[in-house]
Order: sequence, then structure tokens, then C-alpha cells
Amino acid sequence: MPEIQLGAHTVRTHGVQVLRLHMHDWLILVLLAVIDGVLNVIEPFHRFVGEDMMTDLKYPLKDNTIPFWAVPLVAVLLPSIIINIYYFIRRDVYDLHHAILGLLYSVLVTGVITDAIKDGVGRPRPDFFWRCFPDGKGVFDTVTKNVLCTGNKLVIKEGHKSFPSGHTSWSFAGLGFLALYMSGKVQAFDRKGHVAKLCIVFLPYLVAALVGVSRVDDYWHHWQDVFGGAIIGTVVATFCYLQFFPPPYDSDGWGPHAYFQVLADSQNGRQAANNNPSCLTVQSSELESVYVESRSRGQLSRTNTHDASPILDGMERERRR
Repeated sequence: MPEIQLGAHTVRTHGVQVLRLHMHDWLILVLLAVIDGVLNVIEPFHRFVGEDMMTDLKYPLKDNTIPFWAVPLVAVLLPSIIINIYYFIRRDVYDLHHAILGLLYSVLVTGVITDAIKDGVGRPRPDFFWRCFPDGKGVFDTVTKNVLCTGNKLVIKEGHKSFPSGHTSWSFAGLGFLALYMSGKVQAFDRKGHVAKLCIVFLPYLVAALVGVSRVDDYWHHWQDVFGGAIIGTVVATFCYLQFFPPPYDSDGWGPHAYFQVLADSQNGRQAANNNPSCLTVQSSELESVYVESRSRGQLSRTNTHDASPILDGMERERRR
């Protein structure tokens, strides 16, 4: 498909227009952020944890290899930088806006799904024993044998949020979106056999996988938690990407749907103008009538007559075509 002129739709010329068109999308995005914040504040379900279940929950309590604040840097900031670099190359505000919006939707929808499941499932983390009993002395109910935790309430609360892994789901949501975005830009699936392009596609997934592996190594998650988080992030990222862009294997996979829509509208407008010269005829007739009327009233000077003649001559030539 032919391209429209590069730089014709920039942030300066069409940014406000695109934002207004998608204002409701940004408002819903803010709502998702609020919902995710509430899900992180409320108390998760405290699943029954008996004394005989503690065998698999006595792993050491360690710090995070990848802290919480680093996850948005990997899953959001890094893809945003690459998206902005591409904008400075192509100057397409539709690509920039839809890529950023799709990326944010990917991570926030994933965050809401992940935290909602965390609160509903309440699975204890592998280091739950040391969260519950920091002194190493287990206390259990004499009848039900359920744990009677003596540790810090906030630490215990976090200990009931093992499934699924938030680090992993966020990483696969953001970096998975980036992988799809870059695969479309380099046309990795153009059937020309350039298998080296797949390295660009696999690299973000590799980084996301290493984030998930770190969660198991730190004993913050079971392997099932990481696997579940990876599936959630990948599925949501794919849906969000396809909402704004064609599939990467499509011949038009390098651009957003909005770009091709603008291109189609532009071509249809030119075709309609060529097939329907009535608009030009009406404009010519109106100007001629005004010109004749002005001459009859003596309101058109010699200078204006010379100025108007070329316009009328040009319209006459267009009409004859």
C-alpha cells in the first residue's frame, strides 16, 4: 500500500486531535490505575495453612533481586523509549499515540487481572513460614491446626499473594507488547527467510523470562506462579497490540490501523473529487455571477477586473476537462 508523506501527521499538527478522539480511552486507563491501587490495598484471602503444610513454605526470606520499583522501568519505560525513537524516525503521531496507549493498557489490564487473582486466591509464598513466624517458632490453633501468625501484618499480608507473579505478568505484558511492536516494524515474518530478525523478537521475551526466574530464585514465588503470570501478560499484550496494529505477519504489520485508515480516507477523498466536478462547477458559477453583478453595478474597478479574470479563466479550463 502506498504511503502518505512522512511528517504529515506529527504531535504538533495532529496530537491534540488524536487525544480528543481517544479521550474516553485515557479516562478508562486512569480508572484501571485506580482499581489496581485499590486491589493492592485491600486484604487478600487468607487461605488455610496447616502445620503439615509448612514443609514446602520454609524457604528463606530474601530481598528481591529485581525490586518493585524496577519493574515499571523494564516493562513500561524501556518500551516507551523505543517507541519514541521510532517516532523521531517516521514522525507518525498515530503510531506513537496508539503504541503508548496500547502499552499502558497492556500493563494496567494485566495488573488488574493479576492483583484481583492474587487477592482472591491468597496462595502463601514459599517463604511464608518466616513471614508468619519471624522468630522461627510456629504457633498453630489447637483444633484446626491453622497458623496463628506472630509477625508483621504487612509482611504477612504480602505473604498471601503468591499466585500469580506480578513481576512476571507485568514484564511479559510490557516486553511482550514491545516484541510484537518491533516484529512488525522490522517485518520479521515477511517470508524472506531473514531469521536473524527473530532475535529482535525473542530478546524482550528473554528479559521477561529472566525476571520470572528471579522470582523463583528469591523464593517469592512457586514456579506455577511465574508460569501463570507469563501466560496472563502474554495474552493481554497480544490482545492490546492487535487492537491498534495489524498482526506482525501481515504485509501492513509495520503501521497502525489508524494510519491506513487516514490513507484510505485521503485516497477516497481525491477519488471523489475527481469523479464529482460539480463542486468546482458550483464554485465557478458563483464567482462568475458575483463578478457580472459587480460589473453591472459599477463596483468592480479596472484593477479588480484584471485580478479576477485569471481566476475565471482557470475555472473555465478545469470545467472543460
